[in-house]
Amino acid sequence: MAETITGKRLAWITGASSGIGRAVALKLADRGWQVAASARSVEKLNILVAERPGLIQAYPLDITDGRASSEVVRNIEQSLGSIDLALFSAGAYMRESARQFDAGQLAEMFNLNVVGTGHVLEAVMAPMIARRAGHIAVVASVAGYIGLPGGGVYGATKSALITLCEALRPQLEREGVVLQVINPGFVDTPMTKTNDFPMPFLIKEDEAADAIIKGLESRRFEIVFPWKMKVAMKLLAALPYPISLAVTRRMLRKEA
Repeated sequence: MAETITGKRLAWITGASSGIGRAVALKLADRGWQVAASARSVEKLNILVAERPGLIQAYPLDITDGRASSEVVRNIEQSLGSIDLALFSAGAYMRESARQFDAGQLAEMFNLNVVGTGHVLEAVMAPMIARRAGHIAVVASVAGYIGLPGGGVYGATKSALITLCEALRPQLEREGVVLQVINPGFVDTPMTKTNDFPMPFLIKEDEAADAIIKGLESRRFEIVFPWKMKVAMKLLAALPYPISLAVTRRMLRKEA
């Protein structure tokens, strides 16, 4: 399988301007891949392109725009060729509180993390199915395994992505397309730097990117890391509610 991640092939990465998406883009370029990098920030994309000139090209995109998502795929395939790997890591994070719960914020998060991912999935699935070839990886999170205090909205979007991928995996498999879901634990990225709570088993972006590439080579359905976080979260999710809720109750923070 290693040859699928090494050599002159084409990857499209959303959320490529920072965090996990950026780290994977650089590592794929170093392995000889041509990378089409998408994100909303043109400035950050240009900085990324300058780090690997000739191997990474910028395709600015707001994934909440479905028409623009389809246009970007057409532009990539017209200029660079067929997309072999699509890695969707664009998304946002927020914490919520029962006292200040905001349904509008929930809608915004679902529009970006879930509907936005749906737009880019729609854009690549049809051409991949037509070719009976392609590889898609969707970044969700271990936060999608179980509801945690303060992480309900974010976790709900990630749970939705996991469920969607579970449903699509066998259908796409029948069409010759590989679909994987990536469930990271805490990764030291610009998004997590705003967290004001302990983040157990925190890993660096490079470690996360290495784990993702290794997982892509395996083609197994779920790529999850680090292993300690995987064990902790899967165990918590498997517990009966009286026990799991007793655990999550201890995670509550005092509110003013």
